[in-house]
Amino acid sequence: KYLFLLFIILISCSNKFELREGDILFQDLDSSPLCDAIEIVTPGYNGANISHIGIIISDNDTLKVLEAIPPKVTLTHLNTFLNRSSDNSGRPKVIVGRLTEEYRKVIPNAIKFAKKQLEKKYDTFFSMNNDSFYCSELIYEAFEMDSIFELKPMTFLHPKTKVPLQVWEEYYAKLGTKIPEGEKGINPGIISLSNKIEIIHFYGMPNGIKK
Repeated sequence: KYLFLLFIILISCSNKFELREGDILFQDLDSSPLCDAIEIVTPGYNGANISHIGIIISDNDTLKVLEAIPPKVTLTHLNTFLNRSSDNSGRPKVIVGRLTEEYRKVIPNAIKFAKKQLEKKYDTFFSMNNDSFYCSELIYEAFEMDSIFELKPMTFLHPKTKVPLQVWEEYYAKLGTKIPEGEKGINPGIISLSNKIEIIHFYGMPNGIKK
């Protein structure tokens, strides 16, 4: 009886999920109407609402999240990242992607690039042509030299009405520029759908995800 219980405990421990450097965290972030707008126009893995993304790095033997989040590119404690939004069960609305085996060799170069961008400004224009970064742009460029992810034409249109969401019109009006509809870009949803990563863990359930 006791040997059986020990066996069950050992099996449970062996199945415990552990993050690795280079893992990508996809987050359903409920911080603003802009996050909702991102989720409406760019559904992610299994229909999940994904509005933010970061990458796991080792910092003095501690795993942290390197992310581009206003006002800059920064290192964030894992618990701080996970506790930004919760599902109905109180669990973090975060899922984890890991590069498939054949592509994992590129992670050290990606981490090296990402660390060099620390303290750079957050890209409020969501543009690929400046020296600042929005969240998914940082991840894309970290892996760009190895062609891991692919840019797509960006859209700011409601999927049903095919007109720009009001929040985007107001946002870009304040910036004094036009909506960059159709320009090449990247978003967390697109990255979550890549066939070069596997979704390997669910901390909780993002809104919209099909179970």
